[in-house]
Amino acid sequence: MLWSSSLFLLVAGFVIDDVVSSPVQVPFGVEPLKPRKLRGRFLHITDIHPDPHYTPRTSQSTACHRKKPKKKKNGALYYGTPYSECDSPFHLTNHTLDFINEHWANEIDFVIWTGDNARHDNDRQLPRTPSEINGLNRAVAAKMQKVFTSKGIPVVPSLGNNDVWPHNIMTPGPNSITNEFASIWSPFIPFPYLQVFQRGAYYTVEVIPDEVAVISLNTMYFYDSNKVVSGCSYKEPNDPGNLQIDWMEVQLEMYRNRGMQVWIAGHVPPSSENYFSECYVRYVELALRFQDTILGHLYGHMNVDHFFFLEAGDLGIFPDLEPEKNHGDEPKSLNQGGFFQTLLGEFMTLPKSPKLTDYAVVNVAPSVVPNPYTPSFRIFSYNVTGANGNLSQDMQKKKKKKPKRRHGHHPVGGGNKTASCEEPEYRDTWRCHLDQPWYSDSSSPSRKNQRWTPLGYAQYYIPNLDKANKSYAPQFELEYLTYALDSLHPAGTKEDAQKEFAYPVPVRHLPESLREPGVVKSKYAPYRMDDLTIPSWIRLARQLADGKRRKLRKRFRKYMFLGGEEE
Repeated sequence: MLWSSSLFLLVAGFVIDDVVSSPVQVPFGVEPLKPRKLRGRFLHITDIHPDPHYTPRTSQSTACHRKKPKKKKNGALYYGTPYSECDSPFHLTNHTLDFINEHWANEIDFVIWTGDNARHDNDRQLPRTPSEINGLNRAVAAKMQKVFTSKGIPVVPSLGNNDVWPHNIMTPGPNSITNEFASIWSPFIPFPYLQVFQRGAYYTVEVIPDEVAVISLNTMYFYDSNKVVSGCSYKEPNDPGNLQIDWMEVQLEMYRNRGMQVWIAGHVPPSSENYFSECYVRYVELALRFQDTILGHLYGHMNVDHFFFLEAGDLGIFPDLEPEKNHGDEPKSLNQGGFFQTLLGEFMTLPKSPKLTDYAVVNVAPSVVPNPYTPSFRIFSYNVTGANGNLSQDMQKKKKKKPKRRHGHHPVGGGNKTASCEEPEYRDTWRCHLDQPWYSDSSSPSRKNQRWTPLGYAQYYIPNLDKANKSYAPQFELEYLTYALDSLHPAGTKEDAQKEFAYPVPVRHLPESLREPGVVKSKYAPYRMDDLTIPSWIRLARQLADGKRRKLRKRFRKYMFLGGEEE
């Protein structure tokens, strides 16, 4: 049977020796590794989708599983088939993680890995099974453990909608899925959160102890394609989506009281097109309430490179404006212009002088799987000023100053909520019951560049996957940077300045044209963002909304679909 032999190949390719975990993820009975020096960077990788049935030279019309194509151009390629509906061959998944291991593993502090580590359910003649899905996830997790946690690098995985069977469907936990992944991800889940994980497949990791945490959410309980949950209904307090939001609120409050900063990560991005409306409202409210604590929101699933905003207006009641829903993996085209034009339309609605307390930013990364575009991953950098670049024992044990308690402001939302909340249709909805004060601070890391503020990212991709074969492995190249060019190198030429400078991207990972300072224009740096704070994202959005910035729009669209056409 094809699956048996393919699984053997996958496991053989991913086999590892016994290893130890990072200090924050170390299991009982294992000696912690020596604390690592902070590099000020982390990896975001998503949607790997390995396929044990992928066979080179078969037809794309069969998901690259069988039959010879009538035309050679429609055949499956050795390292994967870009701009197709075929998933990743093991050659590609192994090559990607081996490349990161060789070139990046010693340059990053932690890994955010946002789900979908099994093939799509896109071949009726080869239906997926729970054992196949679990086997693929276990194999990818073993590879992640070998590449990262064995070196003391925390890995924070999230559950994807294709990591469960049937896809998109997950009942309230504990269940077979939470139990299975508690085992598969045992090297990554801190022991104190194991019981919570078995209830709902969500947890948190202090990737920089006492300083920065990542909250990994199970978006299956928010995703409106999951028809076996109640969608965070106000009248269903024990709905798994509500329980997860309740837990998330407690974690954010705890981290805020400890003076820590938090990344939120998951698979399906939080939007009104993807989430049950009640789950979406609760998520937005927490994102804005804890704006001073949350560094950003990182997701996958869409396979399209883009960003968007969560806004206070999303909490209002507008009976005449009901969003169109998306019940699949593809981005929803809300108008005839498609997803790109929809984003531009949203950016055009931004006010000239936006109230920054009313916004949060969601970043959606493109996928490893070349379905429907090309393989990619991101390396973020962040400000380690004041951390002395070293995750020492003193830092881990130092007494934290309790943050100043600021009086929060109450959300306004939009529409006539007072009148609408008297109506039966809205009376028992979350919009009419979210009245906690919001915490915002203009000098918080999400609003102003300081310690732990995300500074930018470099995105790497394989532009010529179709040229790769057994004799010629594909090459990852820099696709683009978000940084301003003068931030890539230290100012001045003094040796001390160069030695102390924290390079956002190691010079050897830059293209030749950017390895020396003084470059003022480059195709690799179209955005020239000062950092990844909320004001910087709003500034970029407003630039894209400007109809005169046609070149910038063209580049943004190209990056969205990695050089391909919008699906």
